[in-house]
Amino acid sequence: MEWLYRSSGNGNTTEVKSTIKEGAYMKLGHWMTAKDVLRVNAFKYPNKIGIKDLNKQWTFKQWDERACRLANALADLGMKKGDRFAVLAYNCVEWMEFYGAAAKGGFVCVPIMFRLAAVEMEYNINHSECKVFIVQDQWVDLVNSFKDKIPCVEKYISFAVDNPTFEGYLQYEEILAKASPEEPATKVDAADLWVIMYTGGTTGKPKGVMKTHASLIAEYFIMIYDHLFDGDDCILLVMPCCHVNSLFYSFTVTWVGGTVMPYNMVSFNPENLLKTFADHGITFTSLVPTHYIMMLALPDEVKQKYDLTKIKKLLCSSAPARRDTKLGIIKMFPNSNLYEAYGSTEAGIVTILKPHEQLSKLGSIGREVIGS
Repeated sequence: MEWLYRSSGNGNTTEVKSTIKEGAYMKLGHWMTAKDVLRVNAFKYPNKIGIKDLNKQWTFKQWDERACRLANALADLGMKKGDRFAVLAYNCVEWMEFYGAAAKGGFVCVPIMFRLAAVEMEYNINHSECKVFIVQDQWVDLVNSFKDKIPCVEKYISFAVDNPTFEGYLQYEEILAKASPEEPATKVDAADLWVIMYTGGTTGKPKGVMKTHASLIAEYFIMIYDHLFDGDDCILLVMPCCHVNSLFYSFTVTWVGGTVMPYNMVSFNPENLLKTFADHGITFTSLVPTHYIMMLALPDEVKQKYDLTKIKKLLCSSAPARRDTKLGIIKMFPNSNLYEAYGSTEAGIVTILKPHEQLSKLGSIGREVIGS
């Protein structure tokens, strides 16, 4: 195929012929990766809070640097591009550093659901051939009980709020302090794996769902459009950070420059959740119907203690909500729009029921998301 390009200027015309071989294509750009998103946000919003939890907070610049440090620390431990590391932890701000470091270094993060039995954790770690295991302090004793069953793991790293040390574990903050803060030179492409998230079916062993940067960035496009997220959002991750729900919503808001807050409560406390909404200016969270029912059941004097007017959007997922539950949510959060969404770890969000259809389409799973 021949292309003829004519350029006119100063009364002269220049013709340039170009030949493209059959089957070739013109590459006009490339997909961003999470590595790019963190770097760009550190440049655009260096002093804005990017991530926080109930114990600490980091600006976008600090988050980017800590993700680079962890990626470089893992490389110093011998990890190469494409190698996997497992994480076992309750919700905390460090989860955002783990996902960020995987993106920075071209590694693959394997979240381990804390509700699994030890034998199930063993299977997921061995099946994904994780070389490093990052463990929150509450889980060290459990992990020690099956260390001999996961021979693929070469190094263990522990972390906690007060930074204790454990025999046989590298201390998280210590290895970060020693590592380079520079951007890793590893080239990360959109087609590269970023996360392997295990999902259990009714039969057989759990299946490792391989999420590339491109697949997740495409999901984030959809969610930014369908949920109308922007840089003023501050979202609370109540669902486990090892679950795809939190993986979907976290970096969606990061991409548009909003703030992500993992909710590091081990058990669900409805009043504490309302307090967190008010204290941290939360604009969005994703919950299941039971969470909403527990909040609605609080005494009126408790509910009226907290300013809930900053909540702009709420998601109800995983199960249908009754009409009375929806009406209660709408009354309790007067400035909020209620969404329902359904999907899977493999496919992402597939359908969404938007605010204007909540009461007219009771029982519906909604319409296909944009692009479907």
